[in-house]
Amino acid sequence: MSEAQHDQTLEFGIDGMMCGACVARVEKKIRKVSGVTEASVNLATERAKVTLEAGSNAPAAVFRAVESAGYTPVAEEIEFGVDGMTCGACVARVEKKLARLDGVLEATVNLTTERARVRYLPGQVDPPAMFACVEKAGYTPVALDDQDAGDAENEDSEADELKHALLLSAVFTVPLFVIAMARMLPGVGAAMNALAPPIAWTIIELVLATPVQFYAGSRFYRLGWGELKHAAPGMNSLVLIGSNAAYFYSLVAFALPTIFPAGAAHTYFDAAGMIVTLILLGRYLEALARGRTSQAVQGLMKLQARTARAKREGEWREIDVGELVRGDRIAVRPGERVPVDGSVVAGESYVDESMISGEPVPVAKQTEAQVIGGTVNGAGTLEIEATGVGGDTVLAGIIRMVEQAQGEKPAIQAVADRIAGVFVPIVMAVSVSTFIGWLVFGPSPALALAFVAAVSVLLIACPCAMGLATPTAIMVGTGRGAAMGVLFRRGTALEQLARVDTVVLDKTGTLTEGAPSLTEFETCAGFETDDVLRQIAAVEAVSEHPIGGAIVKAAADRGLAVPEARDFTTHTGQGVAAVVDGREIQVGAARFMDSLGVDHAPLTERADALAAAARTPLYVAIDGELAALVAVADPARGEAADMIAALHDRGIEVAMLTGDNAATAQAIAAELGIDRVVAGVMPQAKADEIKRLQGDARTVAFVGDGINDAPALTQADVGIAVGSGTDIAIEAGDVVLMRADLSGVVNALALAGRTMRTIRINFGWAYGYNVLLIPLAAGVFYPLTGWLLNPAIAAAAMSVSSIFVLTNSLRLRRFSAVLAPVATAASAQPPAAANTANMPNAA
Repeated sequence: MSEAQHDQTLEFGIDGMMCGACVARVEKKIRKVSGVTEASVNLATERAKVTLEAGSNAPAAVFRAVESAGYTPVAEEIEFGVDGMTCGACVARVEKKLARLDGVLEATVNLTTERARVRYLPGQVDPPAMFACVEKAGYTPVALDDQDAGDAENEDSEADELKHALLLSAVFTVPLFVIAMARMLPGVGAAMNALAPPIAWTIIELVLATPVQFYAGSRFYRLGWGELKHAAPGMNSLVLIGSNAAYFYSLVAFALPTIFPAGAAHTYFDAAGMIVTLILLGRYLEALARGRTSQAVQGLMKLQARTARAKREGEWREIDVGELVRGDRIAVRPGERVPVDGSVVAGESYVDESMISGEPVPVAKQTEAQVIGGTVNGAGTLEIEATGVGGDTVLAGIIRMVEQAQGEKPAIQAVADRIAGVFVPIVMAVSVSTFIGWLVFGPSPALALAFVAAVSVLLIACPCAMGLATPTAIMVGTGRGAAMGVLFRRGTALEQLARVDTVVLDKTGTLTEGAPSLTEFETCAGFETDDVLRQIAAVEAVSEHPIGGAIVKAAADRGLAVPEARDFTTHTGQGVAAVVDGREIQVGAARFMDSLGVDHAPLTERADALAAAARTPLYVAIDGELAALVAVADPARGEAADMIAALHDRGIEVAMLTGDNAATAQAIAAELGIDRVVAGVMPQAKADEIKRLQGDARTVAFVGDGINDAPALTQADVGIAVGSGTDIAIEAGDVVLMRADLSGVVNALALAGRTMRTIRINFGWAYGYNVLLIPLAAGVFYPLTGWLLNPAIAAAAMSVSSIFVLTNSLRLRRFSAVLAPVATAASAQPPAAANTANMPNAA
């Protein structure tokens, strides 16, 4: 077969190319990748075809080359369940097998959620191939739809299965343990031997231990043998080998005692039974605790309504919520959950949105108001038009975000999984070395002591604690954040946020209310106030800037008829211009006037005075002549000062970026206690300022509205988007605050810090535990202290390690807000028509 037949062809899409120069640039970058023999890019189809040398593993490098050229390679992502994993070694094996598939760019497996997320090239590899790969590794792939449908049931069934096995095991193990211990007690043992010969008691122990070993412990045979068959030993392998060693050593010692050296023919049926029972107890408690770690997502899912009262063919009918489509008319009666996102078309009420946004006060809803699926209607009846159904609702987006964040793996966990991948083989090697060492150098009976030490080493090692240390804390931490209205889009954001030492905030709409009002209006000689106001209102009516809204509102308050503006243009960060009534109208900052050649010196002193008083001054030019000076005030948020003080208490420096002039910015900074101010910054330059701060070895979090500040949010180590339940700017930030309340910034930082401390404690325990107790189990301290662990105690200690990690992570559920959210005035005023006497509690 020729070498060409072995070549690999890679085809994928590329977004962002505009011309032939783009094509040439991408092709040049791809051809530089080692292993690439040919690269062809088609502008019309926006696809690339790349030929790779035989055996080359370059797809990921090719994608990085396209990204370095400034374009976006198109890949797909799939998430599916993986059953049968029990420890970090399992995670490492599945990830390694998936990553080796041609066309797989990245594979991440989470032990706690039992899910795999794979980024891949369609056409190179497909989901069936991934499923087959997981099966070959010894685990069971589960389609996500199937898994979602039965997640809660699966968790319950696993716990029930373990409970059944544990109870059965305990029924036999308790009398087994009592008999074995009683035979060792002075006086009691003699009485038992008088009642029945020692061989009879040994037979009773064998009879009691056998159903425990082979029936209650059958899961360890099934899972452990699967691990060994695929050369991927894990926790089940250790239990399988340890319990079988105790059982069959005892069986041989009972049946053929003469083949053992003197004093070595001991039986350990009690240890075999205790090993299985104690491990089952640990796994049962672990299953219960793991179920509680996912309660945040389950709680969000329970907010989803099951049915809705919709108008079909002119009649109101109760239908399944899955049958709703956009545009459906839906009736929401008092006390009911809003079934989907929608817009109010009739009725007045207030809606409890606390379960979505964290807003503590019910929000007034009238015609044209937006409502969110999963929230609870108050005492009024609403008729809404569905605007978001199924996976397009805000609640569905929140659930996706939380699940994605919980599934991501911080750098610290990736290292732990690599260690866990080689941990079990190392433990097995240590166990064999321990056995040989005791056999060669140990005192009499050396064989019995060697056996006890070797089995104890196998049983006390706990790779599962390493695998659970991070994902359990991430799951509980992100879930607690969701309950507080703080959504982590990426689990890795927790790790980054915990290291932040500088918080940079946008001014307008973030530190301030974002709803400015017109405070001053001064016209130059020859210009009438009302005439100028109506003309600039016409220009600003087209603008989407909050300042423009203040001017339009002022004109409306004066009862002025606002004409239509034509040829509207925006000069980003400077001002706006349009033609009104045949005249050129320009409104903007001093630098805008300078660029137009308009002399603003007559009003400069007054503008500076207004800026010093925390007003935003704007000049107005009509037909190239200075016409007026207007000033707008945007008051600081009520919670801004407390938020900044709380950040200072945590040792974090606070900076503010704004396009406003320096005087206005400094006035706001002085009022709020901000450390550093960068004023007069164009929107596109905000990212450069963030980069400059990062160049000073600072870890920066940027807080903005998530839309205009998207470049800065992306550039920052952590982007925090401030929004509301209906506009959460999902694509902009790493962290999204569900309500426009800055207390969420402090609470997000505090929660991230607490979560990372929990992870460090978990790792400290998991590694410290193994480092200290494996030598103890091996009998290293025996010559000095005479300590040698019983295998049953070692099995109990293994379970304790995992349970500690889980319970320590669950403590995050008790995390409370460092800075309490404030109630907004808008939320506190329900419609007059609504009856507030019988407000239902939030579900």
